[in-house]
Amino acid sequence: MNINEILSHHGEDRKKYFNSIAPPIIQASNFVFDNLDDFRSAFVDELENHIYSRGNNPTVKILRKKIAALEGTEDALVLGSGASAIAAAVIGNVKAGDHIVCVEAPYGWTHKLLTIFLERFGVSHTFVDGRSMSEIENAIQANTKVLYLESPNSITFDCQDLRACSQLAKSKGITTIIDNSYASPIYQKPAQFGIDIMVHSASKYLSGHSDVVAGVICANKEMIQKIFKSEYMTLGTILSPNDAALVIRGLRTLPLRLERSFQTATEIVARLEKHPAVERVLFPFSKSFPQYDLATSQMSGAGGLFSVILKAKDIQEMENFVHRLQRFLLAVSWGGYESLVMPFCAFYNVPGRENSTVPWNLVRFYIGLEEVDYLWEDISDALAEIGGS
Repeated sequence: MNINEILSHHGEDRKKYFNSIAPPIIQASNFVFDNLDDFRSAFVDELENHIYSRGNNPTVKILRKKIAALEGTEDALVLGSGASAIAAAVIGNVKAGDHIVCVEAPYGWTHKLLTIFLERFGVSHTFVDGRSMSEIENAIQANTKVLYLESPNSITFDCQDLRACSQLAKSKGITTIIDNSYASPIYQKPAQFGIDIMVHSASKYLSGHSDVVAGVICANKEMIQKIFKSEYMTLGTILSPNDAALVIRGLRTLPLRLERSFQTATEIVARLEKHPAVERVLFPFSKSFPQYDLATSQMSGAGGLFSVILKAKDIQEMENFVHRLQRFLLAVSWGGYESLVMPFCAFYNVPGRENSTVPWNLVRFYIGLEEVDYLWEDISDALAEIGGS
């Protein structure tokens, strides 16, 4: 399906709501029926029929249809957060006594799901270097049910060979799940490589305005129905119609925002790689990236997220660099219109917390929609704090 059709029209039926261009926010929690026959038949497929908004809501349904079409899957669920989407997708495919193979150093709440929550219920796990197919294969056990991927991840941007992972998993009856938040469905479609389930933090690129928290699960109808009838309905993790409307609005400009962010990031990365205060830049579409060939074979773009390792002599020098930045907001997350910085020196010497395993001289940048020179002027000025550059 053409992307313009998906973003502008797919899933919408304007005749049902007075030919309004923008779909309405159907705030109703409950829906009525004319007779008992209609009432009974609605329960045959609650994911498609409107009974109670904890299960399905008209505004939310429009968003589901659009995102599934973007990912090239049969259906999707939208949830209250990316962490919720990850949890529902994983829990929906394991039981006590099962085993999960997961890429090492995953998203923090994925790590907690595996190491704390699922451990309580007898589900074991093995973390592997996802860059190595032999390590992935060697970690698989007779009771392995899920292979969990992040390609690329959102700090060092390590990639996995999606086609090889899919083929390996299918040969052993293992379900593959990937966090596709970094690339978005615009720049990577894992279903084309045979991956079973795609999850997203829709708080990032899909919504794109830093004003909503949401998550997505994309898969075939059978998988979506399975998760819907169990984890989704039981845990009550529906996205509100108001938030669904915000994500629908964000999707209208998704390709434009991603293209602008990607182009600007590419230019800034090229300048950083030449700067004497920079030790290394981590960006999948830089030719210096170790997995450049794999990344460019699976993705058509890389968005605006990258990391920089600076030649700082100590944490204080890193803090000076961060404090001198004026045009980047100090914050977590990414994917909105605004440019952000997340320095990992912030996660050192925090009372009551262990130091991060990420080097203290690594800084993650997100490039929003501002112009190149506006952002580079700020970065270049701040880099003067590093080793007297």
